[in-house]
Amino acid sequence: MLFLLFLSSGLFLGWSLGANDAANIFGSAVGSKMLGFRKAAIIASIFVVLGAVFQGQGTSDTLSRLGSVNALAGAFTVALCAAITVFVMTKYGLPVSTSQAVVGAIIGWSTFSGLTTDLNLLSVIVSTWVTGPLLGLLFSALLFILLRWTLRRSRIHVIKLDSYIRYSLIIVGAFGAYSLGANNIANVMGVFINSAPSVQLDFGLFSLNGAQLLFLIGGLAIATGIFTYGEKVMNTVGNGILSLTPEAAIVVVLSQALVLFIFSSTWLSESLFSLGFPAIPLVPVSSTQVVVGSVLGIGLVKGAREIKLRTLGQIAIGWVTTPVIAGLLTFFSLFFVQNVFKLQVNSGNLNKTIETAVESPALTSALKQIDLVLPGILILALIAIATLIFLFFRQQKLRLKAENELLHQQNQYYQTQKNLSGLEVSAVQLENNLLNQKLETKRREYINTALNITAQKEFLQTIAARLDEIRLSSNTEKQEKLLNDLTLLIKQKMTFSAEMNEFYAQIELIHKDFGQNLGSSFPLLSEQEKRLAILLRLNLSSKEISTLLGISPKSVEIARYRLRKKLNLKQGESLTHFIQNL
Repeated sequence: MLFLLFLSSGLFLGWSLGANDAANIFGSAVGSKMLGFRKAAIIASIFVVLGAVFQGQGTSDTLSRLGSVNALAGAFTVALCAAITVFVMTKYGLPVSTSQAVVGAIIGWSTFSGLTTDLNLLSVIVSTWVTGPLLGLLFSALLFILLRWTLRRSRIHVIKLDSYIRYSLIIVGAFGAYSLGANNIANVMGVFINSAPSVQLDFGLFSLNGAQLLFLIGGLAIATGIFTYGEKVMNTVGNGILSLTPEAAIVVVLSQALVLFIFSSTWLSESLFSLGFPAIPLVPVSSTQVVVGSVLGIGLVKGAREIKLRTLGQIAIGWVTTPVIAGLLTFFSLFFVQNVFKLQVNSGNLNKTIETAVESPALTSALKQIDLVLPGILILALIAIATLIFLFFRQQKLRLKAENELLHQQNQYYQTQKNLSGLEVSAVQLENNLLNQKLETKRREYINTALNITAQKEFLQTIAARLDEIRLSSNTEKQEKLLNDLTLLIKQKMTFSAEMNEFYAQIELIHKDFGQNLGSSFPLLSEQEKRLAILLRLNLSSKEISTLLGISPKSVEIARYRLRKKLNLKQGESLTHFIQNL
């Protein structure tokens, strides 16, 4: 339990590394909007754990030779101070180096413990702070030129090119995450190697010792940091120095992956040494420095004017101050831990090397062998079954969702068809009503015509009978009286009152909307004025109106003038035009 408590600072440091350095593997891809942050974080987390577990031991040698922290309290303090330094710098948006923070913290521990720092080894480590970015710059410049030449010669369609770029970003990002885990896990758990548990877990295809278990835990802490706080630094690195195209993003990720792999590959270092070449130092390299160097390499190829020097200067200040701050913080924190909490920050056996530290707990006769082949198979089987069950229910859920969406669309289609049918029925009914009205109007017209013919025939028969009576009469006075009665009868017939009433009824029926609008807009109009307005809407002249109304043309003009006043028409505005547009 005490070991887990002391290990918490290493987990905090792993979280900080994930939030800062590990985010750089996909910073350019996310910054160029070719890959979403969540997908990038998942890929980075998986491969950073794999790299940490299976290739993380090599770089631990260098840090242990620089300062073999052989007490849990000391390791806790070193990791905590480095993590605090990285966290504070990250909070202000500066992509600092976790490697520099850890080196500064180890030097602080060595100084407090009275140890002499190996300057040769320190110079090798510091040299990688320069050679790492330079190699990244060189690789990125060459790869960018090669990629640009290839794209010009290949003439790939833009849609296929976009797909190729996305897949390439995923592949090189996975490689970069693996290299980062292999190279930088020593920063997270290197100081705890001397206190690793004495166990050997056998999974059949592979086995894990105590140090690798620590690397597994540290890798999970890095993955947590990627998910919780890595997006901010991704955007800083991806867009803060130089705005990158998707093609340039591939080059940046691949360049930093190659550099980290070179400085963490035990096999590559031993192969070069066996061929007579100098061995490559297995040193935790700052991924941030390499990414910045890679971005600068592309910037130099494209033109140095595109480089944002102000942001670059802020990053450089963070690189210089990080190890100094971490070292000073560690020195004073060790004094506090040792004198206040009375914890031993070093065991006194300061000559133990990393080989002894690893072999002591892990390779002695007291090593505890644990066979996890059968449990591993059972766990994998349970995971597979759980995955299949999850996929089955997910497929069922997707199927039900698709069926519900289809049913919803069918219901919408049915409702639309129903509404459309209702509109069609309403239209047919309206058309039938209009036809019925027209038929009724025609029927009434025919009836009126027939009645009018009958009335005219009766009137003419009456006139003929009166004329015969006048013609047959010999009495002059009686003839005169009959002629006067006939004249009066004709004048009464000439009023056409019934016909006029029928005429106005037909006009009002045809112009029903006009009559309603006129009455609602001007409620003070009299019936005579309304009839005048209807006659004006028919575009009749004053003479024609006077004949229909039985008044003189002058009276019509007076009536028109009064109607203009009630309609509030301005001088010069046409009364007929106003009524026709009402």
